[in-house]
Amino acid sequence: MSRTVTLVLVDPAGRPLGALPPYEVPTPWWQEVDEVVQGALVEVAVLRLLRGQSDQPGVGGAVTYLAEVAEPPAPPLRPVDADLTPHPLRAPYAEPGGPAATVAWATAALDELGRPAKEVAQRRTWNLSAIWRLDGPHGPVWLKQVPGFFRHEATVLRRLGAITPGLVPTLLAADDHGRMLLDHVPGEDRYGAEAAERDAIAADQHALQVGALPLADDLVAAGVPDLRGVALARWIRAALAQHDAEAVLSGLEARLARARECGVPDTLVHGDLHPGNVRSDGKRRVIIDWGDSFVGHPAFDILTLTSGLPPDASDALTAAWCARWRAAVSGCDPERVVELLRPVAAVRSAAVYAAFLAGIEPSERVYHEADVPRWLARAAILLGRG
Repeated sequence: MSRTVTLVLVDPAGRPLGALPPYEVPTPWWQEVDEVVQGALVEVAVLRLLRGQSDQPGVGGAVTYLAEVAEPPAPPLRPVDADLTPHPLRAPYAEPGGPAATVAWATAALDELGRPAKEVAQRRTWNLSAIWRLDGPHGPVWLKQVPGFFRHEATVLRRLGAITPGLVPTLLAADDHGRMLLDHVPGEDRYGAEAAERDAIAADQHALQVGALPLADDLVAAGVPDLRGVALARWIRAALAQHDAEAVLSGLEARLARARECGVPDTLVHGDLHPGNVRSDGKRRVIIDWGDSFVGHPAFDILTLTSGLPPDASDALTAAWCARWRAAVSGCDPERVVELLRPVAAVRSAAVYAAFLAGIEPSERVYHEADVPRWLARAAILLGRG
């Protein structure tokens, strides 16, 4: 599956110039823009999605992006209608001049670190992040910029790097605008990892979460979302207030109260611990992408990590997770808490996507609109209310 890409061009001041002829891009994922940049007739910085048409939103089909050029291309551009109206929820990196400002910050920071960048390549842009790879004589570095609701990621990486070095990416620099420089992690993202590898990931995350137990209040004070107990219920209800969710919200607070009685302590939660958010070269594993992290119940991570596995494999990994927590915390009941929080995890996922929809501009909502009803339906089934 591929994409048919159209680039609508603007100059650095945001003045529209016209559109390049459509061209094919082999990689289907809309947020991946490295091949979009490579296939353009001129040097461009992709700013944001304008529209997309596909049977599966976010994958394949015909996609139109807004892109910035320093100089108008020589060939005549075709006229095109595009909504370039400013929007208050637009990410800074999606505005003309935004990518250039971010890359300038990164190259200056690398110069100060004695790791000058010689090549810069844009790799991804969408409502959750913009990513570039910067290469130089001291090896590659990754530049990441995130929207406001993910800006605590740098705080998390800084604190975890101090207590569990090697388990998370090395943070080289960060600022107050959601920009981060991350040292390269060799290997590949572990999408499709089998049960044995997922169990090893769970063991890594357990060690990290036990190490983070004393940091919970400090992390919250530093801006990491506090979703412990009743705070989680309040956040879920607020996020889903504009959605038809009452059927799965009834009894939420009571269920969370029973979960707290099980004695597994709150700690740092990754929030999206699927294998694709783990990178490995076969020698070590590194847990990446901490933007969804929060302080809350660690069971949410094992419920994500076991998703999609056959029941016997999922049960075995969950049993191993329970054994680790029983060994770490005397008298706790991890088996009961997993079953109590299983439907809450689905409700929380619906709330996460609802929060994305509320925090991003309309043209980007196509990525997430189907996820809220999907997770609400899943929660209803788990609660026996579907």
